[in-house]
Amino acid sequence: MDIRPILSTLRRHKTAASLIVLEIALTCAIVCNALFLIGQRIEKINQPSGIAETELIEVRLGGIGPQVNAVARTREDLAALQALPGVKSAVTLNQIPFRNSSWNTSVGLVPDQERPTLSASQYFGREGALDTLGVELIAGRDFQPDEYRDLEVVKNDEAAADEGSAVIVTQAIADKMFPGGDALGKTIYSGSMPLRIIGIVKVLARPTAREGDSQFSMVLPLRTTYDEGFYLIRVTDPTRRDEVLKSAVAALERVDSSRLVHGKYTYEEQRRKYFANDRAMVGLLITVCVALLVVTALGIVGLASFWVQQRTKQIGIRRALGATRSQILRYFQTENFLLATVGIVLGMLMAYTINLWLMNNYELPRMPISYLPIGAVLLWLLGQIAVFGPARRAAAVPPAVATRSA
Repeated sequence: MDIRPILSTLRRHKTAASLIVLEIALTCAIVCNALFLIGQRIEKINQPSGIAETELIEVRLGGIGPQVNAVARTREDLAALQALPGVKSAVTLNQIPFRNSSWNTSVGLVPDQERPTLSASQYFGREGALDTLGVELIAGRDFQPDEYRDLEVVKNDEAAADEGSAVIVTQAIADKMFPGGDALGKTIYSGSMPLRIIGIVKVLARPTAREGDSQFSMVLPLRTTYDEGFYLIRVTDPTRRDEVLKSAVAALERVDSSRLVHGKYTYEEQRRKYFANDRAMVGLLITVCVALLVVTALGIVGLASFWVQQRTKQIGIRRALGATRSQILRYFQTENFLLATVGIVLGMLMAYTINLWLMNNYELPRMPISYLPIGAVLLWLLGQIAVFGPARRAAAVPPAVATRSA
């Protein structure tokens, strides 16, 4: 189709054409960045924890009044939990993936490294912690019985800290600390404390989901008590989690009824709660995108309908001279495609500018170039769909009626 008549018409309607181009450009810029942010949030929500999420439940306790020996009480609790029907294993831990608090330490290749190689999250686990968590050990071994120590003893014993500890790290830490090499048997340092790598797990997420280092975690063979952490229970049947959770709370209350239950929930409930704000943000951004696209579509429909009304005589003359309905339809679709293209080009430049601003002010990563063609195709399709109705009405105008209109 010859586009010169279209360009000539648009030059005579510069204001209306400019407004629709600007509307498309703004929509393109905002939608591209919104889609990028939605993708970031969804990726964050769906990141793997590395643990047996569907089989885990948690119970958090706190004491009131004078307390008995916490080490002895924890052993009683664990014995009571292990005896419950439906319990596969139970341990105490200091933390778990996707919570709003975290135990972290700087890690280097030499003692007291001036600039640590990375920051890692520390999981303190007693015997059976790896099996209870359900993490996948891909190299090395689990801790030996003689490698476990009580956390309280280590905190108050400088010699124990100087002696160091065995440690199990994630694949992400192994690759970062020893790229292209075997990390097993190597020694890393938490400050001046030596840590000998005896095992590597595939995935174990940090409690706080952070960009870039979410898999920098390590497990230390340290026994925590119920008041230093919480009870993590792995069930044999995920469909019985709620039943086992009630039984676990009742068993712990029988051991010591003076304690308060601060939290009791399945791990999946905790994960949903942790990412609730991210899901809400995804919903908000989707709503914004839909609203912008609807407003843009209405603008295109309104402008096209106005132009059809204004050009009724011109359309009738073209029909009288032999133009078919399909040619009239293509005329308006081509006109909209040209306007959308100009708006999309401007919108891509604006999208890139907005992304740079977000990078500088909110530490977001650079938007992949793939989001720009996605936004472009979306707006092209939207334009063609929006203009189709007015274009069909224009093509349906009888030539005789059109030529009599003034």
